[in-house]
Amino acid sequence: MPPSVYSATAKTWSRGNFSPAQVRNFQKLDLALKILVPAGLLVSLVVGLKIGALDGYLRLFDGSRFQSPLMALAACYSIAFLVFQGVRTALWWRYKPYALPPGPLPMVTVVIPAYNEGAMVEKALYSVAAADYPKDRLEIICIDDGSKDDTWTYIQRAQQRYPDLIQAIRFPENRGKREGLHVAFNRAQGDYFVTVDSDSVIEPATLKQILAPLLADPRVGAVAGNVKVYNRTANVLTRMLWVRFVLSFDFLRASQSVYGFVFCTPGALSAYRREAIMPVLEAWRRQTFLGVKCTIGEDRAFTNLVLSQGYRTVYQRSAVVYTTVPEHYRGMCKMFLRWDRSNFREDWVQLKYMFTRYRKGQRLLPILDFFVRELEFPLSLIYVPLLVVSICLYPLVLLKFITAVAIISFVLTIYYISVERDMDFVYGVIYSFYAFFLMKWIKPYAFLTLRNGGWLTR
Repeated sequence: MPPSVYSATAKTWSRGNFSPAQVRNFQKLDLALKILVPAGLLVSLVVGLKIGALDGYLRLFDGSRFQSPLMALAACYSIAFLVFQGVRTALWWRYKPYALPPGPLPMVTVVIPAYNEGAMVEKALYSVAAADYPKDRLEIICIDDGSKDDTWTYIQRAQQRYPDLIQAIRFPENRGKREGLHVAFNRAQGDYFVTVDSDSVIEPATLKQILAPLLADPRVGAVAGNVKVYNRTANVLTRMLWVRFVLSFDFLRASQSVYGFVFCTPGALSAYRREAIMPVLEAWRRQTFLGVKCTIGEDRAFTNLVLSQGYRTVYQRSAVVYTTVPEHYRGMCKMFLRWDRSNFREDWVQLKYMFTRYRKGQRLLPILDFFVRELEFPLSLIYVPLLVVSICLYPLVLLKFITAVAIISFVLTIYYISVERDMDFVYGVIYSFYAFFLMKWIKPYAFLTLRNGGWLTR
């Protein structure tokens, strides 16, 4: 196997296609940020206490907070969010990955759909073929969805190297990711399905680990893997996304896993029980929304269909995959646009069954989680414009806001520090400001363009 397959695990700027000068410049910037950001946080804490930047949170239960409807609404949501964040933290603390049960391993089919992926698909295939899993119980199906570049050449080369493991399918024209997965699932021989994106590579132990919850608990229908950033060291943006992925894919999914309701099993790495997929495969393939056939968000759609049958969906921290993320602002915005459009659609689907008796027990926490998450968007449409107006009228509000964001973002990155134990938490603090000032437009725009099913980053 090419040694570059697992280079994503490096935590330095030295890996990647960089010149020596670029590496030195990145290292200097990295060091500067890891000095300046903590210093800035300390200053923010001192300034925040002096100017009362956190007074709103410290006086949430003050009667003055409820004197007007808008203030009362903000205070009630803030209290609900903080309380549920405490619940999430307790659940996250309790979370433990499933242990692999003793006994023979089952037949598993790994499906890798690809479209205009180029050389990266070969790395994805090699990482699966080299996994620590019995080769006589492993099947790999790779679908070239009508690529217009040299993707098929790389798939063929990988198949020639592992002819007994890899089946290659080529569509003459682009049909969409769902069609590729549909064909592969119908052809698969495995008792369990694992999906891996063509821009991702897995660690050697990942296949065993992603199957462990399915083998240990028959109530589990789908498992979400631990998604990390492959091109972590490309630039500051990918470092920020590294921290963001740790917080969203570990903290949020670990807490949801405790009550068996991980709301999205990601396309980058997920495992499914055959019995949970085959009965809903055609409904998933033919899904429509607002009169348009659904082409994006196939992972969230699968998760909803699995949950609605009464299965549990869980997270397996020890099943690690490294996925390629956009390295520039435009590409990142396209990625989040695609995610938000599918999330709006699947949130509506989820809302239609989560108040029914779709399963026995553990139905309350998913409902609370849903509303705490989903109320943030409509409330932001009210309070972000009010914040802008307040800043224009009272410039001191901007200073209060900046110090509050700095301190709160540091509190959130404590979760990152406890898991990763490195200084890259500073990029999480930077990301908080980056996301607020440069990405707040994405979710409203996604809501207004729900019928757009383009892959954007594909």
